[in-house]
Amino acid sequence: MKSGVQHKSIYRVLSVILLVILAFLFVFPLYWIVTGAFKTTQEINSVTPVWFPSTWTLDNFTRLFSRRTAPLFPMGPVGPAAIRWLVNTVFMAVAAMVLTCITASMAGYALAKKRFRGRAILFGLIVCAMALPKQVILIPLIREISALGLYDNIWAVIFPTVGWPFGVFLMKQFSESIPGEILEAARIDGANEARTFATIVVPMVKPGIGALAIFTFINSWNDYFMQLIMLSSNNNYTISLGISTLQAETSVDTGMLMAGAALAAAPIIIIFLIFQKYFTQGITMGAVKG
Repeated sequence: MKSGVQHKSIYRVLSVILLVILAFLFVFPLYWIVTGAFKTTQEINSVTPVWFPSTWTLDNFTRLFSRRTAPLFPMGPVGPAAIRWLVNTVFMAVAAMVLTCITASMAGYALAKKRFRGRAILFGLIVCAMALPKQVILIPLIREISALGLYDNIWAVIFPTVGWPFGVFLMKQFSESIPGEILEAARIDGANEARTFATIVVPMVKPGIGALAIFTFINSWNDYFMQLIMLSSNNNYTISLGISTLQAETSVDTGMLMAGAALAAAPIIIIFLIFQKYFTQGITMGAVKG
């Protein structure tokens, strides 16, 4: 018995050490970017790494905000283009997140709890679509976006994300756990489909919606490839696309890049902190049920 307790203690210590090492490896790049955004050019380019800024400076942000100007909002006052790019990116990611959560939760519920002809075939096509790389559908997608007159429009990046097959797949798995008796009781009480979905289904799959919200936000925010293909004007750039065009104009400015990266990382961290409770519940729900 004593030997078993010792083995368990050693295992726990080793697990904590491993988790600390992994946490450090994941957090250190973010720490380096955030601190680098406030370092001087000499400290950034120093041969010996400067782990902490000796003098905090905003010069990197000043250069980032002074390179270009653009309307801060459509038909709004002119200001730093980086602010407009950040506004575009936040709007793009939030709109994609909200629309994807709505459509995916409705589609997942229908596939999980409704019985209709071709349901299995439709779900099989959705699973197959998850395996398709984005490059395969790029040309048809561009032609469709152009036909709709949305090329070089922020909606050209939003709409392709709304029908995300992974979101439908994820929400179907969560909707499977809804007891059919509860849905039947709601119908007996006179609730229509819209009311049943809003008052019963959505609260029960809220952890899945929270997890999907984070996945969608990050996926849309980091989708540099689609942003590069669909957007071409300064006023419609996202923050990552705008910074890359700035960098192409001059020599390497590591400080400005770090300032832009720190600015771009802030909304993702905020969204994760807002939805982390639902994200954790969504990830662990399967283990708890098992």
